[in-house]
Amino acid sequence: MDEVKIEGYRPGAIGRITELHAVYYSEFSGFGLFFEAKVASEMSEFMMYFDKEYDGFWLAVKGDEIIGSVAIDGAERKTKGAHLRWYIVDPKSQDSGIGSVLMQKAVDFCKQKKFKQVYLWTFKGLDAARHLYEKRCGQRADV
Repeated sequence: MDEVKIEGYRPGAIGRITELHAVYYSEFSGFGLFFEAKVASEMSEFMMYFDKEYDGFWLAVKGDEIIGSVAIDGAERKTKGAHLRWYIVDPKSQDSGIGSVLMQKAVDFCKQKKFKQVYLWTFKGLDAARHLYEKRCGQRADV
């Protein structure tokens, strides 16, 4: 974890995070082109309308490589709550504590902004991500 930095947006982030999601979910769930395009388009839209007052975006970077990410989408904070999104750690770097650090950044941001609720959509079988979310946020993730 010593050589990993947590930082905000950098050029190439949308493509790299899309790649991490596409490769992982292709292997894990058999998702293909539709899923990859959905991640890319939704993340691109999020970044186009990013509002630092209500949105958060963090990257885990090792050397020059993006190895993880998490975002807080505050667009529906008043109705549904803040949406935790694009949470992923490169499989080569999992079990190193990076996921916990990213999740804590997101949770701290939500506490600072006094969001009443934070939610995460996830899939059956993603137990590690779900566990970290539930541990940090004190609520169940929607499966």
